[in-house]
Amino acid sequence: MAFSVARIGEADDAVAKAWARVRTNLRHSAGQRLFDQWLKPAVLVDGSDAETVRIGLPSAFMTTWVKSHYADRLFFEFRAFLPTLRSVSIETVAEARPQRAITVETPAPSAEPARAPARKTEAASFDPRFTFERFVVDASNRVALNAARALAEPGRPRFSPLYLHSGTGQGKTHLMHAIGHAFLDACPDATALYMPAERFMFEFVQALRARDTHSFKARLRGVDLLMIDDLQFIAGKDSTQEEFFHTVNEFMGAGKRLVIAADRSPMTLDGIEPRLLSRLGSGLVADIKAPELELRRAILSAKLADAPDAVVPGDVLELLASRITGSVRELEGALNRVVAYAQLNGEAISLDFAIGVLGDQLRGSQRRVTIDEIQKAVSTHFDLKPIDLLSARRAVAVARPRQIAMYLAKRLTTRSLPEIGRKFGNRDHSTVIHAVRRIEELRGTDRDIDSAVNALMRQLER
Repeated sequence: MAFSVARIGEADDAVAKAWARVRTNLRHSAGQRLFDQWLKPAVLVDGSDAETVRIGLPSAFMTTWVKSHYADRLFFEFRAFLPTLRSVSIETVAEARPQRAITVETPAPSAEPARAPARKTEAASFDPRFTFERFVVDASNRVALNAARALAEPGRPRFSPLYLHSGTGQGKTHLMHAIGHAFLDACPDATALYMPAERFMFEFVQALRARDTHSFKARLRGVDLLMIDDLQFIAGKDSTQEEFFHTVNEFMGAGKRLVIAADRSPMTLDGIEPRLLSRLGSGLVADIKAPELELRRAILSAKLADAPDAVVPGDVLELLASRITGSVRELEGALNRVVAYAQLNGEAISLDFAIGVLGDQLRGSQRRVTIDEIQKAVSTHFDLKPIDLLSARRAVAVARPRQIAMYLAKRLTTRSLPEIGRKFGNRDHSTVIHAVRRIEELRGTDRDIDSAVNALMRQLER
């Protein structure tokens, strides 16, 4: 018997070491986001021999997904370390107590069976980039930020639920992840779960089919902080809304933290039951408005600070901030695209390079400003006649407004340099280049010029 126990102990240790290596390999091959969402919650349920390994996941839906996408991969990964392995079993263990639940981050003591800590499994989907410190704030999102900070504070929450709403890509998801980070930092023993509404729906439907709704309910209602994103996706799904309504009631009744995000305010959501809307509106509702120009500039500066090797001229940043106004996500994506293209092609970033890379995106996001409109606005601003901008006059009172008009034509239209030159009295494209560079220089040293350009841009982009 002593010999048998020793052999089991050796196999258990070998399987545990193999599991740690397999997880490391999967993290690299699957990518951090997919690994965090689907594979990191997995625990080693039974590694008592090197022929059969049991892997457990906290829900039937996750089990089904991992089986269909990673069953073969898990087997071959284990076989690389355990040549005698015959099978890998993937199963749901939400209600079971695994014989030895081991994760890379927190190995459970071998002397006592233990369930994997909920924080390690559920908080895995919190993006490390999305913290309060990295959230760029101004008047458009300050209320939402302050509400998010308040909800993350330890102690009994001052309000719950917190309902965040805004258009796509304005920072709702960032704030939800930041709440998760801050709450778990303040309360290390607490548990938190972030879940898109679509995943809530799919897991609930899977639980219904498996006749295992108890595990699903216990998992969600057992955490201290629950966050559901993109609520609009359960519109019209009656059974899902019924379950979600009871989950909301449970959290409110227990005084626990609940955060909901959607693309509209509660009372303007279509296809959602009135009683659920009433519950959601009974907490704190905070909206996030589209970012103004100054916030867009600050967001780009913050984003650029994360890429110290990227050299992006000020005129390119100004182009992005002034022309891409739809969402923060779109703005950051445009900057990423310009930087990536420059690095892949080994080119320096310039205004012309950025316009070439983002041509379709810039044309799709801008109001159709014409050179004629620019000339009219500039001549009115400087009390000139439009014909003066086309003339050969070189007096500063005319030449400087002409250069500003050329600069704005380059910034606010997709016309080529020769086309712009022709619209200003058939001037050469080199004249346009000189004008653009000169105004860019003056904006950094001459407050009056910079104010004039900003005022004209605001006027033309309305």
